[in-house]
Amino acid sequence: MRDATHTWLTEAGLDPQTVEGVVRVALAEDGERDVTSEPIFDADAAAGADVVTRRPGVVAGLPVAALVFETLGLTVKPLAADGDRIAAGDVLLSVEGPLLGLLRAERTALNFLTHLSGVATVTRQWADAVEGTRARVRDTRKTLPGLRALQKYAVRCGGGVNHRMSLSDAALIKDNHVAAAGSVTAAFEAVRAPGLHVQVECDTLDQVREALAAGATAILLDNMGIPTMTEAVALVAGRAELEASGGLSLDGARDVAETGVDYLAVGALTHSVQALDIGLDLNQRGPDAAHDRRR
Repeated sequence: MRDATHTWLTEAGLDPQTVEGVVRVALAEDGERDVTSEPIFDADAAAGADVVTRRPGVVAGLPVAALVFETLGLTVKPLAADGDRIAAGDVLLSVEGPLLGLLRAERTALNFLTHLSGVATVTRQWADAVEGTRARVRDTRKTLPGLRALQKYAVRCGGGVNHRMSLSDAALIKDNHVAAAGSVTAAFEAVRAPGLHVQVECDTLDQVREALAAGATAILLDNMGIPTMTEAVALVAGRAELEASGGLSLDGARDVAETGVDYLAVGALTHSVQALDIGLDLNQRGPDAAHDRRR
């Protein structure tokens, strides 16, 4: 099953070795022993459990949760797919194996699954809000340290698209770069290189004009109101892709999208998302089985 989960991760666009490293770090945080469970349950006790959602949303992180369980000797059967819209009471995974391993894996697996599903769920809300326009919802680098690849994967599960994964993927000229270089044009000329995607952050329409004149083909409209953004779209007239950023809200997302921008940059998809409520319920009970230990 471990090989199947590695294939699952690869098909999801995730590097299995990277995910294994993250899982190892997460499991190590709980220490080498479970001093609560080990004195109570026999070492050879076995149990089965279902991972069940308590609230509707969009699921993400199932292969990551599966890897946590498998690392501790359990067998996992997936009953849903990442990106699925799920209802309260849906069973996402079925798990069987050593009871002590199940109890050790429970919280770590749920930590990954609830957080990544929260990211996917809120991304889906934004994507639904702009559906029917040309705009797409895009994430940022405002991610939790060590979890960027997983969080950006969850954004894709929710119907969003990824911005750059790292500082080496593409260039983004921001206000501090412009200040240091002396102008938008100077910064753009310094950064521009063959094959390098360069986006220029602009606070004003004058900066948009300057960026276009310098040859920019990707412009970020920073903290612009709807009227200014609409004017920027008309000014650019398709010569560069436009991304709205700063001060965006879900309630106002469609108004922004209808200006004609190509992307809405939403840092909140990853930096302040609420976890989706998902739990683990034991489904095989006996004298040596535990009750549900959600905590």
